[in-house]
Amino acid sequence: MNELVLISLFIQSSTHSITHFLITLPAMEAQTILFLILAIITLEFIWEQILDYINLKYQKAELPDKLKGIYNEQNYLKSLSYHKTQTRFSFLTSGLSFLLAFVVISTGFLGTIDEWIRYNFHNEITQALGFFAILFLAADIINLPFQWYSTFVIEEKFGFNKTTYKIFFLDKIKGYLLTFIFGGLILGSLLLLILNIGVGFWIYFWMVIAVFILFINMFYTSLIVPLFNKLTPLEDGELKNSIQEYSQKVKFPLDNVLVINGSIRSSKANAFFSGIGKKKKIILYDTLIENHATQELIAVLAHEVGHYKKKHIISGLILSVLQVGIMLFIMSLIIFNTDVSLALGGVKTTLHLNILAFGILYTPISKITGLFMNVFSRKNEFEADAYATETFDGGALQTALKKLSVENLSNLLPHPWYVFFHYSHPPLMQRLEAIETHKGQSLKIGEPI
Repeated sequence: MNELVLISLFIQSSTHSITHFLITLPAMEAQTILFLILAIITLEFIWEQILDYINLKYQKAELPDKLKGIYNEQNYLKSLSYHKTQTRFSFLTSGLSFLLAFVVISTGFLGTIDEWIRYNFHNEITQALGFFAILFLAADIINLPFQWYSTFVIEEKFGFNKTTYKIFFLDKIKGYLLTFIFGGLILGSLLLLILNIGVGFWIYFWMVIAVFILFINMFYTSLIVPLFNKLTPLEDGELKNSIQEYSQKVKFPLDNVLVINGSIRSSKANAFFSGIGKKKKIILYDTLIENHATQELIAVLAHEVGHYKKKHIISGLILSVLQVGIMLFIMSLIIFNTDVSLALGGVKTTLHLNILAFGILYTPISKITGLFMNVFSRKNEFEADAYATETFDGGALQTALKKLSVENLSNLLPHPWYVFFHYSHPPLMQRLEAIETHKGQSLKIGEPI
């Protein structure tokens, strides 16, 4: 029985148990619900610290034999230092975030904010929008010094940061605007449906979210990306001709090839395609083009095409929408529970307090479904690598993956538990081995590579 099946069975049994537990919430007193909320955030924090710690300790001080030829001694030591610095910084930031959340929730301070909101805003929708706007801004302002340090100290130290102070703060302002526009529309729609429909709101809001997810996937590149980056058509030449030739060969409906100026923020590289339907756009980071040969870039493109050909994008969208539906149904069972609001310090049933509490109470289920999505995603990555190997060149893909890992100072030997709980992509060594195996199989049956 493979990993995906085992996780599916585990999710079914665990989700059923946790859902049953959440359904019993109406019978709980406010103090019990508060204890449960504090227990969830505490256990989540401890578990994440354990995973980070064992992953950090799993690193080898000397360059392992299997990594020779990928990392040299100097770059390997630099990658160790990078991950140690990141992990230790994460211990600090996550610890402070946990302490702040624990104090705010346990002291009933959220109830104080709720009282102020209800005194100044008399409409339930504007009360909720104001409440979440205050929490969002407060959390982001508190995190701002840590975000600044991560960008301008840690990333700068290891040669990744290209962001200027101007870009950093403009990104923050644009992020605020997008959050308030899209977040306000989505939250406003949710509240409007709850107030006018009642318990059955979840079916209609599920439709709203499904449309929103589809909209973002269709127009992300044309509407959102240009707010932060410049997209320019790929210049005529060998690379563009090779991309068009490969796309025609595999019957990939290529609409345009664009270059994104990712180098204005970071030296790290990436590539992706966007669009749903017959026309697709390929987006290549300028840093990717700068550091890779044409054959390697086509191999990376072939991997992305593999996701399209194997229908990973569609299946991922369907699974995401299904997850939202499950979440909303469970939310409908407790959204009007007075004791949930009292647990967070409120004096009466308040929708925004109940929504916030639900977000925490739902954490165990979201963690479990997240496991499934990670397993599913890793399976998809192997399939996309296999497709690139069959239709183009597995050796070129291996070279590209090695280069990307070294350029990004990736941890090539993460702890298996950390991979299981956090990785949406398989570790490099597993991908290289799978590609090598597939190359051999393709050669045996006489398929071109």
